[in-house]
Order: sequence, then C-alpha cells, then structure tokens
Amino acid sequence: MQPVTQILAHASDAPPSCGAVRVIGIDGRSGSGKTSLGRQVAARWAAPLVSMDEIYPGWHGLADAVGILVEHVLAPVSEGRGAVVPTWDWAAHAPGPRRELAVGGRLVVEGCGSTVGAASPLVGTRVWLDGPAPVRRARAIERDGEVFERHWDMWARQEAALFGRDRTRERAHLLFDTAS
Repeated sequence: MQPVTQILAHASDAPPSCGAVRVIGIDGRSGSGKTSLGRQVAARWAAPLVSMDEIYPGWHGLADAVGILVEHVLAPVSEGRGAVVPTWDWAAHAPGPRRELAVGGRLVVEGCGSTVGAASPLVGTRVWLDGPAPVRRARAIERDGEVFERHWDMWARQEAALFGRDRTRERAHLLFDTAS
C-alpha cells in the first residue's frame, strides 16, 4: 500500500484531534520528502496545507516554530476559531505577511517540528519520514541550493536536539523510509 493511502486510511479511522478537525502531521528530518508527501496528501484529502517552512522564524527558529504553529494555527482551529499562518520572509529575515487559513474538517501540516511537543496531541495522524543523511542532504541541497548548504549542519543539530528531547519518531503513528 502506498504511503498516501496508508496515511489517509489512518486519518479516516482516527477521531478528530483538533476540536472537530482531523489533522495529519508529516514530520522528519530535512530532505526526507515531507513537502512532496504533504502536497500529495493534502490534494488527495482535499485539505488545506500548512508548511512549517512558512513559519520558522529564521535559521535558528526550529524549536520556536512549534509554539507559533500551536498558538496561531492549531489552538484556534481546535477552538473553532479562524486560524492565521504567520509567515517568515526569508529574503528580508523578518516576519512576513499573515496568511488567513480556512479550515473545514481536515488539515495537513508538514515540516520539521509539525508533530512535536504541544502540537502532538492536536495531530491525530503523526507521520515520520526518514532516510540516510547523505540522501536527505543531497535532496535538500538540490531543492534549496547553497543557501541551505551553508546552514545544513546547524539545522541538523537543531533537529537532533528537538526530535531527541521529544522522541518524535517513536511517537509517530506511521513511519516511512524515503531512501529510494
């Protein structure tokens, strides 16, 4: 069974986790394929997609992004209120425009930290993607170029610290190796 099919099957069997909304979170290390899979899942599920790349407050903001996701997206959704995605302008190194988020009964969140800490209980289907570090690094550099290459080691340390404390992989409902 394909990952998208497995994820959607889990989500349809799981009760709503964020108020009346079913949330799928696709997490894992950089370059593991979260963005591609998140887009596929959101399209097949007819759900809005929030990418953590929109939210991280700069290269040193991985851990801070979890609280931003909960405060501005998941908590309002769980309370039946309107959610707003506070974006980050990577070129200006400053907060960007806020994006209104219309959520019906489904939401997909993808990116490093999307199922961590306070976000975890609000995400009913937690997916972990993994792969060998050299493969993930090559994918990330191909996608983002030398900008990410300069920050790879620092970002990888943030990931290791965040995911290690949280035991994110161990708490995932579904695990996929995306090496191939």
